[in-house]
Amino acid sequence: MNTKDAYKQKAEAELEIAHARVAEFKAKAKNFTADTRIKYAKHLDELEHGVETAKARLKELGEAGEDGWEKLKDGVEKAMNGLRKAIHDVAEKFKD
Repeated sequence: MNTKDAYKQKAEAELEIAHARVAEFKAKAKNFTADTRIKYAKHLDELEHGVETAKARLKELGEAGEDGWEKLKDGVEKAMNGLRKAIHDVAEKFKD
């Protein structure tokens, strides 16, 4: 396995975990009152957007040639870092 494939595989695994966390947050939100669900809906939408952005960057990386993927790696890292932060922020809000 080359470096690109290993990196992509690692990022995909992290993305699967993020997707599971989103599902977990949505399940918890079902138990909230209507007002609270509305309050958290925006945060969950932003989190889902972060997952989709990271998926798109990862797809671009996967389609890139051996020479070009390194240039796209920064975009994937930025998207994944944003996603990690969003998950952390939502987790903190759900603690309240």
